[in-house]
Amino acid sequence: MPPSPSIRPQGAEPPIRDRGDACPGALRLHSAADGNLARVRLPAGDLTAHQAQALATAAGRLGDGHLSLTSRGNVELRGLPDGCGAELAALLRDAGLLPSARHERVRNILASPLAGLDRNTPADVRRWARELDELLCASEQASALSGRFLFVLDDGRGDVATLGGDVSLVAEADRAAAPAGSGGTALLRVGDDPAALRIAGPDAPRAALGAAEAFLTAAAARGSGAWRVRELPAEQPLTAREVAAHLHETGITTTYVTQAPTPASPPSPHSAAPGIVDGPDGTASLCVLAPLGRLTLAQWQLLTAVAADDGRGALRLTPWRGIVLPGLPAGSAAARLSALAAAGLITDPDSPWHRLGACTGRPGCAKSLTDVRTDAAAAVAAGARVPGAPPTAVPDGLPVHWSGCERRCGHPHGAWVDVRATGEGYRVAVVRPDTAPPPDDATAPPP
Repeated sequence: MPPSPSIRPQGAEPPIRDRGDACPGALRLHSAADGNLARVRLPAGDLTAHQAQALATAAGRLGDGHLSLTSRGNVELRGLPDGCGAELAALLRDAGLLPSARHERVRNILASPLAGLDRNTPADVRRWARELDELLCASEQASALSGRFLFVLDDGRGDVATLGGDVSLVAEADRAAAPAGSGGTALLRVGDDPAALRIAGPDAPRAALGAAEAFLTAAAARGSGAWRVRELPAEQPLTAREVAAHLHETGITTTYVTQAPTPASPPSPHSAAPGIVDGPDGTASLCVLAPLGRLTLAQWQLLTAVAADDGRGALRLTPWRGIVLPGLPAGSAAARLSALAAAGLITDPDSPWHRLGACTGRPGCAKSLTDVRTDAAAAVAAGARVPGAPPTAVPDGLPVHWSGCERRCGHPHGAWVDVRATGEGYRVAVVRPDTAPPPDDATAPPP
């Protein structure tokens, strides 16, 4: 996998894609050093307890007994043997996790994980996510999207709006211009265009699909083979006005907003930080994180059991490699959270594991220079989140990501602390938006 476009310096030329997208999926497995890898798309991170158990069965019967969470709220199964594809597909299909074989890699939808669960939710974008997924799977044109194309649906709190969506919907709450009972309004954005389109809430899922189809038309016309909106030629970007023209042809009314505000990333309590989230009507939800995004089969099965026995029979995976268990009785939430903590899950926002990530590293990745996960765990045990530095050395509470090579797979979006393996140890640098990490021969400043 090439380096993420988000770490290109501002003004750099977009790549020319002269090959097909090889992004792994549930049916197209990726060969890794520790066996085959399957990536199962879970739109909005939603899982029923039954589906979660099916993933556990797949991990235990076919994989290495672990489940990995991705920064898009998906699940990866590793250590899969050759020839297991048909059995894996049957397991996933029976659980309803493969509604369309042709579209399974393009179902990349992030949505605010706490929407509808806390007391300050202005809109339930989770319904939009379900409708968008159905529309995607029914669209012949959408099957041509790259496995990296990303839809982002933010309920207005700003928790996922800045995570680099190709097509983003941001709900607008209580707008005076929205008639009562109309379903509100949403702002639709494409890539980094500062302008947006205001659309009626009921049209939001159909508009998101229309914007993606407009991208495919634009990518074909530009001839660069772009997989994502930001990869289109700088002199020929996809603009909100171009999308508006396409939506008008499909009967969707839009209002052009020249300089639409972008929600700032909120404090961690609004972004599914570890702990208990108080909900309406005497309910609560639990938010936990998986250390370095990796769960044992026992941890996953415990989460599934709590969801089935005490919650709504559902789990929500988050872009921060966490899990939300919705709808527990408020009186039992603390005891269940303690049980999850005892199982090794992160339940405290002050944990040194919070906002700490790592790529696969050795032995799972042949390109990695070292076992970054073991090294990161050793640093945490020594009281540090970066090599040889105290926790206070990480500025502004930025996430820290350990990488085994210059590809920096799975790094956070936006600003982050880059801990990268070299042939002579680790280099540490702070990466800001629109900047690139220092090259191999640069002296990395301390964070």
